Amino acid sequence: MEQSACYYIWGIDNSPYGPVELPLLMEWIREGRVVPDTWIFEQKAGNWGKASQFPELQAHLGAAGGTASRLGLTPGLLRRIKILANLKDAQLAHLSDFMELQEVPQHSVLFHQGDVGDAMYLVMSGELRARMLVGEMESLLATFGAGDFFGDMALFDNGPRSADVVANVDSSLLKISAANFYRLIREAPALATPFLQATARTLSSRIRADNRRLSQITDQFSASRRM
Repeated sequence: MEQSACYYIWGIDNSPYGPVELPLLMEWIREGRVVPDTWIFEQKAGNWGKASQFPELQAHLGAAGGTASRLGLTPGLLRRIKILANLKDAQLAHLSDFMELQEVPQHSVLFHQGDVGDAMYLVMSGELRARMLVGEMESLLATFGAGDFFGDMALFDNGPRSADVVANVDSSLLKISAANFYRLIREAPALATPFLQATARTLSSRIRADNRRLSQITDQFSASRRM
């Protein structure tokens, strides 16, 4: 019996997913998780290629993606943001009413440490870094790539930014201002709830990861003191 074709999909987090068979891959296309430029490895042929180059996918890619939002972004593109991945097409279209597109050129500073926080950002493409400057020395705090978000605490307290954020490459962001966030809560609470839940889950994961790193550092320091 001939084995079904299996595929690996290169995600926006630079990790491969799979193997998956064709029916599941078709479903991911319908959901917008796989778009024409997504890199796919076909196990039987042993080749990587863009999804648009696979004859068995072309018709489905042409019909996928859904209606573009107010920002000109399809639901499939918006779902590449991790915290938006489980929202339905109608929810994504509505959520886009509370967002703005912002282009950030390479090497430019999006905001400085100490600036008043007034928005969170979702990374559509590109890469940015959070840094602190001590004299002329730069300390790297975090890197944000496509699918990530940052600046979320500004939605709740409008406090000062804790670090600079700089674009490593030309980057496209979705901006949710504090004003639009509170408008979202007032006008669309049923949409605000899943958005906040997804954001909270990611923040919890980050805190747990930071706690593990702190515990490892503490253990290493304690071990060195005993030597």
